[in-house]
Amino acid sequence: MGQQPEGQDAGTISTLTVVRATRPDFLVLAPLCVLLGIALAVRQPVSLTFHEILLVLVGALLAHAAVNLLNEYEDFRSGLDLITRRTPFSGGSGALPESPSAAPRVLGAAVSMLAGVAAIGAWFLWLRGWPMLLLGLAGVMLVVAYTRWITRLPWLCLLAPGLGFGPVMVLGTLVALGGEVDRAALVIAGVVLLLVSELLLLNQFPDVDADRRVGRRHLPIVLGLKRASWLVSALLLGAYLLVAAGQLGGQLPAGVWLAWLTLPAALWLVLRLPQALEEATLLVRVLGVNVATLLATLALLVVGLWI
Repeated sequence: MGQQPEGQDAGTISTLTVVRATRPDFLVLAPLCVLLGIALAVRQPVSLTFHEILLVLVGALLAHAAVNLLNEYEDFRSGLDLITRRTPFSGGSGALPESPSAAPRVLGAAVSMLAGVAAIGAWFLWLRGWPMLLLGLAGVMLVVAYTRWITRLPWLCLLAPGLGFGPVMVLGTLVALGGEVDRAALVIAGVVLLLVSELLLLNQFPDVDADRRVGRRHLPIVLGLKRASWLVSALLLGAYLLVAAGQLGGQLPAGVWLAWLTLPAALWLVLRLPQALEEATLLVRVLGVNVATLLATLALLVVGLWI
């Protein structure tokens, strides 16, 4: 651990560590949430401009990368990275345990990205007024507080990821582009809240023992894996029911039924999850299906809103 690969200098190692610590494979979630906000804006009498769309997208990516970097830095600093059992979908990237000297660079990159988010937010605050201030402050607070404080508050820890990507990012995109928060937007933000909170909840399952040792108190620790798995199922299936309610209630177009194409995968996950609690290999498979289901569902929602 912490040995410099042959042929690479310290600067290159630090840069690669920062890139790995952003968890680039998972940054696709932010653009999908932005696309949902754009699709909602298109349904309103809003004139979209390329530079505003680009700024929103950059801001969302910077915010997502910043929270990942802070999470990696805090987990390394607390010692959690050294005792966690990593999977491809949980436990962090492992970048800092391999290159401990890069920790200041990771923290510096997180702060720089947050500064970029604040600058973009200030522009849209000037452009759109106080609604951007409320959403922007909520987003920054979630990014800064998540790893160090929110992970000690079980129910807030459950909701915080969904709040960040749903109400903050989806509605923030809509407002930044000049749209208004209507019933359709609230339903879509609610769907994202349920799916992302469920994703992070399930991803905590493999980390229960390690998280408990460093003082975290999320729901899999407080409730136990069995009861937490019931909550996973309720959140996941609740997202599909909310899509149906939004369409049948007239808030969403008929195209959003496309999101139900992923329901068989969600049902497979719900049925396999109890067995996966006892089988580590199956749990990793369930985690992978869960990520794919979430991303595909959000992508289909984007298409459904555009149709």
